[in-house]
Amino acid sequence: MNDILAKLGIEDINPGGFGGDWTGSGDVLDVHSPVNGERIASVTQVTEDEYDAIVDRAHAAFLEWRKLPAPKRGEIVRQLGNRLREVKSELGALVTLEMGKIGAEGEGEVQEMIDICDFATGLSRQLYGLTMHSERPDHRMYEQWHPLGVVGVISAFNFPVAVWSWNVAIAAVCGDSSVWKPASGTPLTAIACIRLAEQVCRDNDVDPAIFSLAVGPGRTVGERMLNDRRIPLVSATGSCRMGYRVASVVGERLGRTILELGGNNAIVVTPSANMELTLPAILFGAVGTAGQRCTSTRRIIVHRSVEKELTERLVRAYQDIQIGDPRDANTLMGPLVTEGAVDDMMAAIAKLKEEGGEVLCGGELLSGEQYPGGHYVTPCLARAENQYQIVQDETFAPILYLIGYGSADATPAEAVAEMDEALALHNGVPQGLSSSIFSDHMREIEYFLSHRGSDCGIANVNIGTSGAEIGGAFGGEKETGGGRESGSDAWKVYMRRQTNTINWSTDLPLAQGITFGGE
Repeated sequence: MNDILAKLGIEDINPGGFGGDWTGSGDVLDVHSPVNGERIASVTQVTEDEYDAIVDRAHAAFLEWRKLPAPKRGEIVRQLGNRLREVKSELGALVTLEMGKIGAEGEGEVQEMIDICDFATGLSRQLYGLTMHSERPDHRMYEQWHPLGVVGVISAFNFPVAVWSWNVAIAAVCGDSSVWKPASGTPLTAIACIRLAEQVCRDNDVDPAIFSLAVGPGRTVGERMLNDRRIPLVSATGSCRMGYRVASVVGERLGRTILELGGNNAIVVTPSANMELTLPAILFGAVGTAGQRCTSTRRIIVHRSVEKELTERLVRAYQDIQIGDPRDANTLMGPLVTEGAVDDMMAAIAKLKEEGGEVLCGGELLSGEQYPGGHYVTPCLARAENQYQIVQDETFAPILYLIGYGSADATPAEAVAEMDEALALHNGVPQGLSSSIFSDHMREIEYFLSHRGSDCGIANVNIGTSGAEIGGAFGGEKETGGGRESGSDAWKVYMRRQTNTINWSTDLPLAQGITFGGE
C-alpha cells in the first residue's frame, strides 16, 4: 500500500489546502481505514484565513480561465481523464482503503471520473444557446451562456471522488473554477485527485487553482463556504438535514445550490417480474457499498402473489453473501464506514422491532480476527410497513424492508389494477431519488414511468436503483433536493444565461407595439 500512496502523492502528513500552492496549518486530522481500523495518514486542515486565501486565488484563476476557449478547456479536462486512466487501479485501491468499498466498486468509481471527463470534453464544443424571432423588424434575438464563477463542492464519504468529478469536469469546461470541501473521513482521495489535476494544469501552463481544495471542519470551513458571496454556486451531497442547512444559508444570500441528498429508494416487484433479473438487482442495490449509497435499495414493494417466493430467495441469497476485507476479490460487502454508522444501524433495527417489524435475517455485528476494526455487519432483511417512522427515515446502512401490496390470489388483470396501491406506497416517503419496477407487463411499466407513476428523479425498468450512467442527469425530487449533476443539460446550472437583442435597423421600435413620445 505504501507504493500506491507514494504514486498518488500521499505522504505521512499532508497539507489539506490547495489554491495554486499547498497549505494547511490547522488541526491535524488522522485518517483511519474502516477496513482494519489502522491509521493510513494524516492531514493538516486549513484555517479560516487559509480558506479565504484559497477562494481568492480560485476567483483570480477563474478570471483567466474563462478567457480560454471552451474547447481548449475541454482539452485540459481530457488530459485529466487520461491521468486518471493511468492511476485507475491505485486510486481505486485508495478509495477501498479509505472508504471501505470492495475493489470492483472502488475502481468503478474512478471509471466514473474518467467517463465524465470524456463527456465534458465533448460538451466543451456543445455549450449551445438558442436563437428566436423578434417581433420587431430587423432585430435579432438569441441567448447565450457565460461562465458563472467559483463553484463550491461539498462531497460525502460514500463517493469520495466521483461526485467531485461530476461537478468540476462540467464546471471546468463551462469556464468555472472550483473549491472542494471533501468529507472529513475521506480527505486522502481528495488530495490525490487535486495533485493529479495540479500536474495537468502545470503541464499546460494553466493556473492550477481552478481545481482548489479546502479540507476542514463543517462548522468552520463548511459554514464559511455556505456564507461566501464569492461562491455563486454550492453543490452539496449529503443528508437531508445537511441539505436544509445548505439551502437556507446559501438561499439567504440568493446563491444557487445543487442539492443531492437522501434517498429512500424502492423497487416494485410485480407478478410478471423476471426473478432471475430481480434478485441480483436487489442484492447489488441493497448490499453493495454496504448499503451506503444514496441510490441504495431500501424498500421492496412486492405483490403478495410473489412475496413468498421472493422472500425465500432473498433469505437464501443474504446468507451466502461474502462479507469481509473489501480488498479480497471474493468479498461482496465490506465494512460500514465508522462505528457511528454501526450504531445507527443497530438503533434502526431496534426501532423497527418496536414499531412491529420483523427481522428475517441478518442485522448482526461481526467480530473476530476476520473482521478487524469493528465495522462489519451482516446485511439485514426485514418485513415492515411503509408508514413505520424508521422506514420513512433513511438509514445509511444495509437494511432492506419488504413491504407487500395487492392480493395474493389476484388475477393478472386484478394485479395490474393494484398498481395504484404499489405506487402510493412507493411515493409515500419524503425522499425521491431513485426507483425501479420489475415487470414484463406494458401497462404496469408505462404507468410507473408516467406523470402518475414514480415521483423520483430516476425511474428504471428491469434494472435496480443503483448504477446510474453519467450520460443522464443525476438527482432527485422532494427532500432529495431537486439538484441535477453529471449528464444531459445539467451543465446549464454551472453557467449564467443571457438574452441578447440586436437592432440592425435604422429605427427604434418598442416591443408590444408601445409608442413613446407621441406621433
